[in-house]
Amino acid sequence: MPKRLLFVDDEVMLLDGLRRALHGMRNEWEMKFVGGGDEALQELDRENYDAVITDMRMPQMDGVELLEKVRKHHEGVVRIVLSGQADKEAVLHSIDPTHQFLAKPCNLEDLKLRLSLAFSMRDLLDNSPLKAIVARMSAIPSLPVLYNELTEALEDHATSLTELERIIEKDLAMATKVLQLANSAFIGARGQVSSLLQAVSLIGTETIRILALSMHVFSRLETNSAAAPYVAGLWSHSVEVASLARQIAMFEGQARTVVEQSFTAGLLHDVGKAVLLAEMPVEYRQILSDPGFRSKTLVTLEAERFGCSHAQVGAYLMSVWGLPAPLVYVVAMHHQPLGDAWPQFPSLTAVYFADAFAAESDVAPLNQDIEMDMASVERLELCERVEAWRELFKQRSLVVTNGG
Repeated sequence: MPKRLLFVDDEVMLLDGLRRALHGMRNEWEMKFVGGGDEALQELDRENYDAVITDMRMPQMDGVELLEKVRKHHEGVVRIVLSGQADKEAVLHSIDPTHQFLAKPCNLEDLKLRLSLAFSMRDLLDNSPLKAIVARMSAIPSLPVLYNELTEALEDHATSLTELERIIEKDLAMATKVLQLANSAFIGARGQVSSLLQAVSLIGTETIRILALSMHVFSRLETNSAAAPYVAGLWSHSVEVASLARQIAMFEGQARTVVEQSFTAGLLHDVGKAVLLAEMPVEYRQILSDPGFRSKTLVTLEAERFGCSHAQVGAYLMSVWGLPAPLVYVVAMHHQPLGDAWPQFPSLTAVYFADAFAAESDVAPLNQDIEMDMASVERLELCERVEAWRELFKQRSLVVTNGG
């Protein structure tokens, strides 16, 4: 069934140009072109659409206000901003209601690629509970101490990009937003960006400062929040999995891109848990205290309670944000049996085993959500490799314990 797209711009000539340029897509997309936010909202009330692509600057109602209304009243719609003369602060102001940014005039091939990825992942993970959870989300919870650390580092002009990366990589919310921006056409990246260091380099310290100061996620968790007791352990687990996944990829002699991808995917693999903690902390806490928690997997309990798992929530969110497909795939599949992932998809293998090793020694129920698939280990003849990877984990644990 063709996807339905709604294009919004007050410039008639630009809309006419888009209509002509996209004429060849008419068998795949049903497209409607309207001249303003009010007309777009009326159209959305009449018909169901898969995506809204809007200009940033328009009279009466700008693109940010329009997408904010779309987010509130039309969940599940992919929301894209076309940015022309808008400055960085305007783009960052729109980051909450916006899934992706595209340069204006629009690169049609880029638009096709990004929409195809967003739609394919959305269709793969298509269920109403999942869309509802992601649509109502305003931010991923973060630790206030990391905001302070980043701000202090940015005040010091001698701070290097590597030092900024080390701070950002400890925080899921900040890392995700930095990657989202780095993969937007607004930044002007060539190709897809999976490395935090590359993302920080592309974005620049001043934009990082604006992003940090504009994000409300740092004040999201109050001291009495039902989610607060779980957040620190989730961050620690994510960083541990990321670091070990990188070590496994390096141990196997993988290319630098795979090593970096393994780290980033490990850092973001449980981002769906952060979303669920932020949006429904009481219900999620009930899952963790469920008497059946030891006899059922966390993913099973999530599916029973919410209709979707944290892996699906995280992958769906990352896909509509336009993050690289390999990262989305690892997040979506990090709880699945390995199948033929090794050696075709080494970053998934690295994250899978890093997560399993970390879960074995973690005392927090939230992080005890995976058991190693020994049948796949034996079938893929990975027994010796797994023992070598486990030794990496043990050595890393000793270093951490000894304060190294």
